[in-house]
Amino acid sequence: MAGRRLTQRQQARIQTSQDRRRQRVDQAEAGASDVTLSSEQTGLVITHYGAALIVEDQQGVLQRCTVRQNLGKLACGDQVIWQASSAGDGVVTAVAERRSLLTRPGYRGELRMVAANLDAVAVVFAPVPEFSEPLIDRYLTALIAIGVQALLVLNKVDLLELSARTALLERLEPYRRIGYPVLLASSHTAHGLDELRHWLCGRTSLLVGQSGVGKSSLIKALLPDRDIRIQAVSAATGLGAHTTSASTLYHLPDGGDLIDSPGVRSFELGDIRPGDLERGFPELAPHLGRCRFSDCRHAAEPECALQEAVKRGEVTRRRLDSYLELRAALGAMSPGRAGP
Repeated sequence: MAGRRLTQRQQARIQTSQDRRRQRVDQAEAGASDVTLSSEQTGLVITHYGAALIVEDQQGVLQRCTVRQNLGKLACGDQVIWQASSAGDGVVTAVAERRSLLTRPGYRGELRMVAANLDAVAVVFAPVPEFSEPLIDRYLTALIAIGVQALLVLNKVDLLELSARTALLERLEPYRRIGYPVLLASSHTAHGLDELRHWLCGRTSLLVGQSGVGKSSLIKALLPDRDIRIQAVSAATGLGAHTTSASTLYHLPDGGDLIDSPGVRSFELGDIRPGDLERGFPELAPHLGRCRFSDCRHAAEPECALQEAVKRGEVTRRRLDSYLELRAALGAMSPGRAGP
């Protein structure tokens, strides 16, 4: 309570407690000073579990490491500088400049790192569950913003009759027209797997998609030694079992790396600028800025260049609606940022 005077006995107990705390801090600092670090080495972040990283050294050995606090967050796929510690775990002391970084908003709105230094991403979807073009649009927009190549993979084609396959390919035709390759695949019959291996070869890649599209089956087919690798990563973490809550990097047999990331129910755009959004819809580029009104919202305004492009068949109605929905969402997150 305010103004209450402490007895001599209470003061002594407080002093003793403080002395013990200072002694523990002094002992910890003394112990830290006894820890020695070896020479610097380069390494690759294989996976990330909370405060601990698993780093692969130049000999392919997995090392458990902690991270210097001033480095910020690291991601699977990061190239790092680390040093072995006499205390056991290594210490990551620096991270190389990233050529790309894929992020997504977390449940509380914070940006969560998915993977670093990606070259390519395969967006996997299937006839069952029913795939979502707006979800594909969000993935493609995020990928073009970070300069990563994209491939669309229609999996489980063995479930489709010819007429149903033709109908789905018609739905995907707008993506073909703007330059995205579409691969038909089936992990059950191995259809398309050779083409997928060829596309992934020599790259650091990621497979993304909704739950139930068969992504895990494709990864198992692409990585025959995946179980062995999981056991090695589990042993390095010291957790005793592999957790699927973190992205993990695997080496492909024919060259290149594949990152297996946890499945997500949806994918929302994070830090995307209006220019990034427009690049995600390249078929709109010839028509943007050509409306009668400079503040055209591309809805019911007269002489809207985008609406006229839809009427001429140069832009699909669904893609325009998707663009407008994403632009409205970005404008809601950052009022005044989304342009016309």
